[in-house]
Amino acid sequence: MRPTLRSAVGSDVGRRRENNQDSAVTSPRILAVADGMGGHAHGEVASTVAISAMRDLDAQLRGVDLAGVDLLAALRDAVDEAAARLTALAKQDPDLRGTGTTVVAFLVDGTRIGVLHLGDSRAYLLREGELHRLTRDHTLVQSLVDEGRISEEEAATHPRRSWLVKTLQDSSTPEPDLFHVDGVPGDRYLICSDGVTAVLEDAQLQEVLAGVAEPEAAVAELIARANAGGGPDNITCIVADLVEGAEPDDDNPVVVGAAATLS
Repeated sequence: MRPTLRSAVGSDVGRRRENNQDSAVTSPRILAVADGMGGHAHGEVASTVAISAMRDLDAQLRGVDLAGVDLLAALRDAVDEAAARLTALAKQDPDLRGTGTTVVAFLVDGTRIGVLHLGDSRAYLLREGELHRLTRDHTLVQSLVDEGRISEEEAATHPRRSWLVKTLQDSSTPEPDLFHVDGVPGDRYLICSDGVTAVLEDAQLQEVLAGVAEPEAAVAELIARANAGGGPDNITCIVADLVEGAEPDDDNPVVVGAAATLS
């Protein structure tokens, strides 16, 4: 029996926000987190549109042999569709112009995993007890770090550390990062919004991911720790284990956050 994903997902408004602009979806094929931004409910709309496009991709691929599917092209097509939907919505409601969302999405075929990334939501891999960050933040301060102009320590307290240079928007959406991960049975993956990583350092993430056996319990612990640290933003995370010889999760997608309410 080929390796399959066993995943859990959770989303919480946090301690300081009035509404939840994060959205996420999990299925045996798709894992995705989107962190919307914009005034009023605009961020909720943007993240819902992104996750709805991923749900549509999941529905299209249900029952399909993914061996012949270009995983990265499929993810890119889904993001392009989401951008087109945001463009159409902005034409109907000018207040939606400029709204956007981060996206991290996995499309999974056994040990073959395609990853798409826009923004500062993150993906991590825990393999043999070691934590590896798979994505690089699309932020101004990360660009400054990459250029050697500031250190990682300075970036953590920089006044513009939340300024994004790439997001999923409308027709102006830039090129996402697209890459493959070769999965190994025993791998554990974390996808999360910055409501997690703005509070918890990588060492704390590793402690939870390596120390909490069940994905559901790991998700609950990450959310609890982020809230205990002040919960300054919405908190959303997916924990997924690549398991050999296990029956796949229920084929119906699980949706949380804004997309569970608006879609």
